[in-house]
Order: sequence, then structure tokens, then C-alpha cells
Amino acid sequence: MIEFIIGSSLAASAGLNAWMPLFLLGLADRLLPAMALPTGWSWLSSDVALWILGALLLLEIVADKIPALDSVNDIVQSIIRPAAGGIAFGAGSGAQTVAVADPASFFTDNTWVPVVVGIAIALVVHVVKATARVAANATTGGLAAPVLSTAEDGASFLLAALAIIVPIAAGVALIALIIGVVVLLRRRRARRAADRGEQAVG
Repeated sequence: MIEFIIGSSLAASAGLNAWMPLFLLGLADRLLPAMALPTGWSWLSSDVALWILGALLLLEIVADKIPALDSVNDIVQSIIRPAAGGIAFGAGSGAQTVAVADPASFFTDNTWVPVVVGIAIALVVHVVKATARVAANATTGGLAAPVLSTAEDGASFLLAALAIIVPIAAGVALIALIIGVVVLLRRRRARRAADRGEQAVG
């Protein structure tokens, strides 16, 4: 169960920012004695991988805050974020940490399952994020992009860091994120219904 929470939180983090969880996983494997990535994912903590992931993370953080460019970035990331989510779920759920002593017991025979689950979670988060961003840019003329992007980067960092260090807290944060998205979607629908009602009356 704890492995699923770790993987889900990392995949959701990737849905908001593709490179954040991968970079943090690599750093944690390199710097935290209690953290050890599975052999198949240990390349994430290599010097080359960390430099590349760090550069890509910085690039996405900047690009996502520029109106119009953020929408182009979301289109490009439609493939990258789900792929990163699959890697993050697979690496994170299979890592040995303080919370996970026997990662081999999780998805023992079907090693592809966590990757597919991570892809699905990251894709859902990405679609919600990209859709909300388009709507926000349309109503604010792009002025909301830097604010929303900063909040998304913060949420991505928080989910990934908690998943690595305090998985239970990551699970709580993930549930809070889901509730927040549901509330926002319901408000948006209610607003649309109210606008339609006013147009019908007018």
C-alpha cells in the first residue's frame, strides 16, 4: 500500500511538472543514505542524468510561466509528462526507503504494471492542468500563467518530496489535490450553467 502511495504521488507530481519528481528521485538516491533506487532505475542518479534533468526542469519552470508559450509547452508535454509519470511511479514504488523495506514484493511479477499506472495518473493530472490553464489564459489574457505555474511547481515539488521522505503525508496531499480539483471543476460547471441561464433569459 505504501508503495502505491509513493508511486501515485510521484506520478501526479510528474503530471504537473515532468522533470521535478525524476530530478528529486535522482538527488535523493545520491544524497540520502536511506534511499536506494532499484537497479533498473539507478541511472536517474548519474551525473549526466542529474545535469540533463536539472536543465530540463529549469527550462520547463521558465517556459510554463510565459503566456502563450505555456500552452505550447503543455502540448509538447502531453507525451513527456505521462512518460515521466511512468518512470517516476516505477522507480519510486520500487525504491528502498525508510518506509519501504522490501520493494521487490510490490508488483513482483508484472514489472510493467507500475509504469502503466504511473502513465495513466500523470496523463489525467496533465489533462486537468492543461485544460484549466487554457481556460485561465482565456479569461485573464494570459496574466494568470505565472501565478498558476508557480502554484503547480510548488505542488509538484511538495508531492515528490513528501513521497520520498514522508509517504503518508504525500498521500494526504494527493487526496487534498484531488478534492481541490473536483471542487474547482464543479464551480466551473456551475458558472457555465449560470451563464447559460443568463443568456437564455436575455
